[in-house]
Amino acid sequence: MKKIAVVLSGCGYLDGSEITEAVSLLIALNQAGAEVFCFAPDIEVPVTNHRTVQNQGEKRRLLDEAARIARGKVQSLADLNAKNFDALAFPGGYGAAKNLCNWAEKGAKCEVLPDVSRVIKEFHAESKPIGAVCIAPVLLARVLGDKKITITIGEDPATAAEIQKTGAVHENCPVDDYITDRESKIVTTPAYMYDHAKPNEVFKGIFGLAHELVEWA
Repeated sequence: MKKIAVVLSGCGYLDGSEITEAVSLLIALNQAGAEVFCFAPDIEVPVTNHRTVQNQGEKRRLLDEAARIARGKVQSLADLNAKNFDALAFPGGYGAAKNLCNWAEKGAKCEVLPDVSRVIKEFHAESKPIGAVCIAPVLLARVLGDKKITITIGEDPATAAEIQKTGAVHENCPVDDYITDRESKIVTTPAYMYDHAKPNEVFKGIFGLAHELVEWA
């Protein structure tokens, strides 16, 4: 059975992992026959009230928040070693652009958390596949852009233009589909980069991504 590492960025689309995307990814990977292990950085992050869309002025541990999605079974990202897994995946949500890096603030010039950058480089160096959903492909663009990888975040022109500044290639893609870069073993799907996407459409794109990922692993 293939072992897939999934990196979460919190819990909730405004300040962490988008829950529908994360759960869809976990289900789809299991459906494809993989065993899934969740990881998250053990750092403190600001919390957003998802009803009022206001910053609550408090911080929580990202690892603890990610445990809400992983049913408690989440490990520190510092302990993730590519040698122990067959593939790597990142669900989306604002946490990917805010907690795992600061793309939300600096775009193509963002800094990526050291452990996030490390695991992306490790999996890529070992030619192990990497999947990313929604805004999470920007992590791959920032870390692997000089490899001329091809990714998608849907069809948002501003984000696509920023991605191309990293050296990565962007391809437009509908919500229920995915883009594969077979040479680099990278697969991406836009999911809720389409604001009015329906959950079944999001799942369809993630389902395709997950099965491609496991097939390559």
